[in-house]
Amino acid sequence: MLDSRHLLWTLSLLVTGCASTSAPPPTATRASSTVSVAPMSQRSAIVSQADARRDDADWGAFYTYFEGGSYGARDALAGVAVIDPGQEIHPPHEHAEEEYLMVLEGTGTWHLNGETRAAEAGDLLYAAPWDVHGITNTGTEPLRFVVWKWGAPGVAAPERPE
Repeated sequence: MLDSRHLLWTLSLLVTGCASTSAPPPTATRASSTVSVAPMSQRSAIVSQADARRDDADWGAFYTYFEGGSYGARDALAGVAVIDPGQEIHPPHEHAEEEYLMVLEGTGTWHLNGETRAAEAGDLLYAAPWDVHGITNTGTEPLRFVVWKWGAPGVAAPERPE
């Protein structure tokens, strides 16, 4: 079981270095060429669960810790889902963004491209763009997992495969 210190450390890694600025965008020099770096929309922060936005649903609750852009991510989302026993947030789904899901507590079933596998604390799923993925709580206790989802600035989302 992962404790809240580990969760906070992991989430802080995602948002650390995301300071906004009113100055012109910084530049990076590479082999005698200059590349502009986009300004960030998120300030560096440590976010407690009490400060995260909580959205309640029939299946449980979702805590949004970070949503927006940074130097290395666009349309990013970092949060924690708490799924009640016998529930799922939604059926397995697909989208253009990459995503990591990591189980903190509870047990369930992973879904990845038509395959299923037992899910337990410490497990991590990586879903590449357009891979069908999800998780269902098959246990008797709430299932808590971290969600990291993002797109890359300046990189077009991959087209959906046929």
